[in-house]
Amino acid sequence: VQLQASGGGLVQAGGSLRLSCAASGRTFNGRTFNSYTMGWFRQAPGKEREFVAGISWSGGATYYVDPVKGRFTISRDNRAKMVYLQMNSLKPEDTAVYYCAARLSRTIATMRGEYDYWGQGTLVTVSS
Repeated sequence: VQLQASGGGLVQAGGSLRLSCAASGRTFNGRTFNSYTMGWFRQAPGKEREFVAGISWSGGATYYVDPVKGRFTISRDNRAKMVYLQMNSLKPEDTAVYYCAARLSRTIATMRGEYDYWGQGTLVTVSS
């Protein structure tokens, strides 16, 4: 079971990036991709990993932390087994390693320990 995050990079403040997360394999530990709620977390240097955004199994529900509301958009394509995080109006404080995670549940969770599978992370650096 693997989640592969990509799309990070260096961008100036005010710019945009789109992160992608690909789920490998036909099924996730015997369950299909759309059985899983997906989330994006981030970890800045010297800080704890924090929840950023989540999306329900169907894509019908999303949740964002306040600092990214109106700037970030999470989406998913169950047929392609992909999750995306569109990040606009980036700020230097968005600089972090971003991780995608999967949770075998139909409800969005915000705690790290509630997710079952993790990607390796992709670095986003926003310069001022």
